Amino acid sequence: MPEALVTQFDHGVSAVDTDYVRPFFDAAHLLVEQGRAAFIDTGTRYSVPLLLDALDQCDIDRADVDYVFVTHVHLDHAGGAGDLLSHLPNAKAVLHPRGALHMVDPAKLVAGTIGVYGKKRFREMYGGVTPIDPQRIISVEDGQEFSVAGRALECFYTEGHARHHYCMHDAASRSVFTGDSFGVSYRELDTDQGAFIFPSSTPIDFNPEEAHKSVDRILSYEPDAAYLTHYSRVTGLEKLAADLHRGIDKYEALALEHAGNDPREAFIASALIYYYGMELQKHGFVGDMNEALSVVDFDVKINAQGLDVWLSRREKQNR
Repeated sequence: MPEALVTQFDHGVSAVDTDYVRPFFDAAHLLVEQGRAAFIDTGTRYSVPLLLDALDQCDIDRADVDYVFVTHVHLDHAGGAGDLLSHLPNAKAVLHPRGALHMVDPAKLVAGTIGVYGKKRFREMYGGVTPIDPQRIISVEDGQEFSVAGRALECFYTEGHARHHYCMHDAASRSVFTGDSFGVSYRELDTDQGAFIFPSSTPIDFNPEEAHKSVDRILSYEPDAAYLTHYSRVTGLEKLAADLHRGIDKYEALALEHAGNDPREAFIASALIYYYGMELQKHGFVGDMNEALSVVDFDVKINAQGLDVWLSRREKQNR
């Protein structure tokens, strides 16, 4: 079994590198309380051996995992959920109702992902998706609470990044597990000014108005920290929220600016690269800028696709 890269924080929270795309790109989180446990997001099918090793490192029996919380069903977060559950006899998958159907029958989810990446890349990145037995799924309601050994966890809808997205507030650690609803922040880009953060406009459901609402709702819990899937713990959330609001507005303006260009997605991608570079300079980044931009290369492609899809949907609605 491969050895997982596990970063342990306080209050029984650990980040597990899922080995997706590159190191420190994608995290699943493991929450442990009095010998019971829950995962928050899973990575892909290929990540499952790492998650099981993380349980071993934390001395948790597989039968003592109560929940697999899946913030949304994009495959870098949910692709391994079915396979993981096959190793966790007592765990239930907690899914947004709009996402639950796609994990019972992942055919459309797989087809959509192949549409973005192509068949070859899909096999390399995800391998496939194992359906989840409906009897092992809890379709979470907005504001629904769960308990892990008495530790209260509240799930709440945040539908700006995707309509099937929720976040989870953990009162014990004064933190929120945010999936992609509080943006993306890679530790390689931290400076003396703190974390560098930007929104995620992944296809297909990006909605700038709802994205703003999601950031505000996360902040309404007054958390000390947010655990992002890309990548893990950030603090100083008031400043980061302001950065995200400004970034969402910039994404919208940037997309509209290039709405008439052809090929539109390529123009948007170039504009995003320039925007990230300028923002990194403002953030005090003093390393090699080409290396820094290589860190966000994957996001540039996905965010450009997302903004292109958003423009197409907006144009259709305005006809």
